[in-house]
Amino acid sequence: MLHRYSEIFRTLLLAADLGLVAIAWGAAYFLRFHVFTPEAGWTPDIYLYGCGLAVSVAFWNFRARGLYEPMRTGSLWSEVGAVLGAIGLTLVVILAVDAALRTHFSRSMLAGFGGLAAGGIVAFRVAGRTLLRAARRRGHNLRYVLVVGAGRTAQETVASIHGHPEAGLRVLGILSNDLSLQGRTIEGVRVIGDYAAVKGALGRSRIDQVVVALPREDGDHLEKILADLEDEFVTVRLIPDLLHVMTLRSSVEELDGLPVINLRDSPLVGWAALQKRAFDVAVASTGLFVGAPILGVVALGVWATSGRPILYRQERMGLDGRVFQCLKFRTMREDAESKTGPVWTVEDDPRRTRFGAFLRVSNLDELPQLWNVLRGDMSLVGPRPERPVFIEQFRREIPGYMLRHKVKAGLTGWAQVHGWRGNTSLHERIEHDIYYIQNWSLGLDVQILLMTLWRAFGRNAY
Repeated sequence: MLHRYSEIFRTLLLAADLGLVAIAWGAAYFLRFHVFTPEAGWTPDIYLYGCGLAVSVAFWNFRARGLYEPMRTGSLWSEVGAVLGAIGLTLVVILAVDAALRTHFSRSMLAGFGGLAAGGIVAFRVAGRTLLRAARRRGHNLRYVLVVGAGRTAQETVASIHGHPEAGLRVLGILSNDLSLQGRTIEGVRVIGDYAAVKGALGRSRIDQVVVALPREDGDHLEKILADLEDEFVTVRLIPDLLHVMTLRSSVEELDGLPVINLRDSPLVGWAALQKRAFDVAVASTGLFVGAPILGVVALGVWATSGRPILYRQERMGLDGRVFQCLKFRTMREDAESKTGPVWTVEDDPRRTRFGAFLRVSNLDELPQLWNVLRGDMSLVGPRPERPVFIEQFRREIPGYMLRHKVKAGLTGWAQVHGWRGNTSLHERIEHDIYYIQNWSLGLDVQILLMTLWRAFGRNAY
């Protein structure tokens, strides 16, 4: 029953999205040819065919982006990013067809279509998600869950469900073979029996999903539990107890029919990597072009206050441990490390020039790294790159430190916008970097960039 209703909902959502695409095409056509530059009596049939092309291409792109998969626990930013990516790819295909057939679609009309389609669908999705989540918070459209297992993995599963009431999941009970836990509560949910009671629990309550999250020591019960659920209608989800070894975003692949769990899988592969790279190139090139006057003024200020060199090159470690030359405006005396060797910058560092102190506080000294981004050494967003000499020390002292090099270093990052920069806790910084890698999406990159602009004069910037 639940699956039938969800199929109906997804079909209606798809129809609404495609309807908005058609409306956006019609509106863009009307604005272009009847409002801004009217051309009386000219309504070429090719634009009617173009509407069909746009709807057809959008249909495949929306489905390929997973926009009709269950999103109860998905983030809004990832959904918005998927919509924008699908609309962008739709425009690319239309332009390719236009070039091949020489139909000469109006470029301004296509730009208007892209903006209207993206804006309309994003607004529709945001409104729909807001209404659904509000309804779920009030107890409507719920899915009821039974958790099998009471170890750390099961506890974190229940805590995660409770932490996202907008997802509409409610845990009705927990099963455990630990006699000391019977009748007790875990994360506010009562332990209602042992593993053998799984079929009885389904008969007594309305259960939509069974989440099997056994601790490692109870792994030999898994086969019996799955056999008991074999002839039931509930959805069964398996969460293996791998929290002690899973450090990055995990994924499941198939090797000749065998499931393979990747424990240290970077999210930035395939289309995701191309998407991020295209975003980096577009923003970095735009930033260098638009910011050229600022770069010129800052360069003149460095030269006028402390002479040459204007730029400072320093070895930093990036993706997969590759070392590159990171560019910055020089903010310290040229012989800053001649006596001390490599050391971290401290607050009120006496090695800074007067103009350099301003540049560091305002983060303007980082602007040349847009060239590093354009070259591919760095990304706009990612863990901040560190000097190899320090990394040799950190990798021995901080567990998981090297995991941050599974993605490109960034001009800004999740740790930086939360104040973990400069001489602050490395453990907190690593936790934020790992969170970014585990939860990467283009929407998260946009969010971090906006937070960076908002907090340009950040904490611990010296």
